[in-house]
Parts: sequence; structure tokens; C-alpha cells
Amino acid sequence: MQTEVSAIVTPAQFAQQYRQYLETNGILDSAYRLQKQPGGSVALPVLCNKLSQLHLLSLCDTVAPGSTCIFTQVKNPILSKKSSVKSCHQRLQEELHELVKLSGVLWNDQLSCDLPQVWKRHGDMIVLNENAFQADIWKTLEPEVWLVVANALGVKRIAKAGRVSADGFRTPKVTLLLGNDAWVHHIDNGIRYTFDVTKCMFSSGNITEKLRVSSFDCTGEVVVDLYAGIGYFTLPFLMHAGAAFVHACEWNPHAVAALVKNLELNKVSHRCKIHKGDNQQLPLRNLADRVNLGLIPSSEEGWPIACQLLRENRGGIFHIHHNISLYAENRGAAVDRKNLVEGRCKEQEQSLTAMLPASWTERTKSSSDSTTPAFTCLCAKESILNSRWKGPGNRLKVETNCGTYCEKRIFIHPEWQAWAESVALRIKNLLEILHQKQWRTNILHIEHVKSYAPHIDHVVLDLECRPCDEN
Repeated sequence: MQTEVSAIVTPAQFAQQYRQYLETNGILDSAYRLQKQPGGSVALPVLCNKLSQLHLLSLCDTVAPGSTCIFTQVKNPILSKKSSVKSCHQRLQEELHELVKLSGVLWNDQLSCDLPQVWKRHGDMIVLNENAFQADIWKTLEPEVWLVVANALGVKRIAKAGRVSADGFRTPKVTLLLGNDAWVHHIDNGIRYTFDVTKCMFSSGNITEKLRVSSFDCTGEVVVDLYAGIGYFTLPFLMHAGAAFVHACEWNPHAVAALVKNLELNKVSHRCKIHKGDNQQLPLRNLADRVNLGLIPSSEEGWPIACQLLRENRGGIFHIHHNISLYAENRGAAVDRKNLVEGRCKEQEQSLTAMLPASWTERTKSSSDSTTPAFTCLCAKESILNSRWKGPGNRLKVETNCGTYCEKRIFIHPEWQAWAESVALRIKNLLEILHQKQWRTNILHIEHVKSYAPHIDHVVLDLECRPCDEN
């Protein structure tokens, strides 16, 4: 069957000028290629409904004075690359449509809606989301259906994701549909990762935070990653931020196995020590310049051990992950504003003491030294909570308990600021109990990683912690 398209034919030396003009004015038909004609002229396919007769008569003088052009019909035009290449979704639907037809079932809109619109790709494997391929017919067409999907999407293995298990390890419920091996390879910002998709999570949504960590200057620093996983942040600290050494803590044995391989793959095993098991039992003390607390929805259980790890003589920086609720009824959840007045300091002290290891509280009780710092209460008059919200990057000078001044940043979301101030206060008090001297904390930055629709923000607080007697 022959097809025809409208075209403007002009000598070859004017073809690019005509193309640019027609494209700029939305007249060029991009579904077809420019074609050479006998005699050396070039036919440019056009959208006939956009090219008036008046336009055609003035085209020569408008585009290239001295040129000539004619309007004609070109038979059997050649499709452009863009038109001739089918999308993954088109190929997938066409091939599955044929498979269903051969099984004697009529294709319908429900089956079209059952096809995946997005998926995760790891090398030669794709991981489908849990909402795809739920119709009963797909079960009857196994395993042929997965071979068709693999062929259409250009992979060899297929897996399907479910909900994350509430087993303490955040084990993903992933089923392997095609293939015998669930280990995959993934390259992210020049870092090579390998892991078992049925045993370990890989969060591509954290890429902005991994890039930010990669931009840090950690030259000569010792870093502790309290929730290392397969090395999401351990590896950026080692490979891009220049950390001298990283202590990686992880209690999921499957993640530990992947972490060992990833350190070897990236040739940084000699600069990292893996601590298997519960990080609450970590025997390390007084060695970290920086501690990463990458656990959500909250890393609060790791705060006491993080304080224990920080260098006693000069302190360091915490990177604290947390999910903050922006629901109006939960705005007080991050910090109870009633506790921001002096009359509630006792309740804060009791709450903080409950977080501490027994050895800490026993030492505090036995201490009769009058110089032992008392718990500090963040009074309403000292808090930025009552300030006018001006947006990210604004700063306010405040006096610390050490008699010095530091800049506090004011952030656009009051929920972020309230949570960050509460964390800064509580960690300051933990450090003072542990070391029996005064400390200061400073909110350096709050990074927004991602949002969970519609009112949960995953943020990271960069908190500087220094002893007041630091030179």
C-alpha cells in the first residue's frame, strides 16, 4: 500500500535553511526523513494544514532570497528514526497482545492498565512494581509471558517487588519470575554495587544525598556509618569524599555479604572495617570525626552510641536522617513545644535519661562534682521557633551556653526547624552527660532528600558538635 506526504522541494544548497525555518515555525513533519530527489534537490516533508498558499508563495524570499521551491507529494516516504523506533511500552503491549490472542482471549482495556508503566533496572534484570500483572490470565501464561516481557524490554531476568518486610532488616519481598540468580550489578555515580534483590534494598531515591556525601571534604577523617547496609553511604565517603577510614556497622547478614563484595569491587576494603551485629554493642569509643545515622523513619536509637563515638577532644559532625510529618495535627510530634519553657525541663531530663546506657546513668548518679553540667532547657525566648520564617539560608546569631556566638540557620519549614532544634538540644545534653563537661551544638544544614506523598519529608540534619573547651 502506497502512502504519500506533502513536501517542499528545493535545491540541496538551500535545504538546511529551509529545514531550520520550517522546524522553527512548526511546519516540518518530523515523522519522516528529508529525502534526496533526482537531480540533486531535497524534499522536506511538511504538515500541509500549516502551510497556506500565501505562505508558500512568499517562502522563497523569506527563507533564502534567490532560492526556488515547489510544493509536491512524495510517495512512500521514509520514517524518521524517532518514528521508526518503538518505545519499550509499545513493544511490550504489542507482543503481549499477540500472546493473549494466541491463547484465545480478547485483549481489553483492563489488560492494558495491568501493564507496568515504570520499573527498576539493574544490569540485565528489571524489577516490576507490585501493581503490575495482577490479572489472573498472566498466571495461566507463565512462563511464556515472562520470556515475552524480557524480550520486549531487552533483559534476561525479571523480578517483581512487594512490600518491605517489618523484620528489623527491612528485607524486600521480591519474587524472581525469570532467571536463577538474584544477584545484580548497579553503577551509581561511578561506584559499583552488587546485591541480592530478594534480600537487600537499593534505594535509588537517595541519589541526591549520595551525591551530596560525595561532595564532602573528609580528607584525613575517620567516619562511622552506623547503618551501612550494602554501602550506600560508606562507599561515597571512601571513594569520593576522601575519608581516611570508615567503620561500617550492619546487622543484616545479607547486607553484610553484599557490603564485603562492594568494598572489594571498588578496591577500598583496606580502608574500611565492617562491624557485624547490633551497633548498640559497638565497642568503639572516641575516634570519629563524623558519624552517619542513615536510618529512617528515625535514627534516634543510635544517638547515644554516636555521642560515644565522637572524638572527645574536638567533637565532629553528625548526619542524622529522619522522616518529618508535615500534617498539621502532627506538627508538635518532632518537639513538644510545651517542653520549650523552663517549667518542663524536668520532663526533658527524664526522657533523655531513658535513652542512655546503664553505665552512663550510673556514672552520672555517682558523680558529686559540682561542675557536672546540668540538663539544658531550650527556653521559648531562646528558640528560633518564635522567629519569622524567612526561607532557607537565612541566619540568626545566637549566644551559646559557652559564652560564644554561632549562626543558626532559619529554614522554610517550621517543622524542620522545630525537629532540628530539639535534636540539637538533646544531643548536646547526651554529650554533656557522657563527658561531664559543656558542649555546644550548631545546626549546619538540613537537606531534603525526598518526600513520601503527601506530607512526609525525609531530611538529613548536619549537626556540628564541639566541646566548649576546644581551642
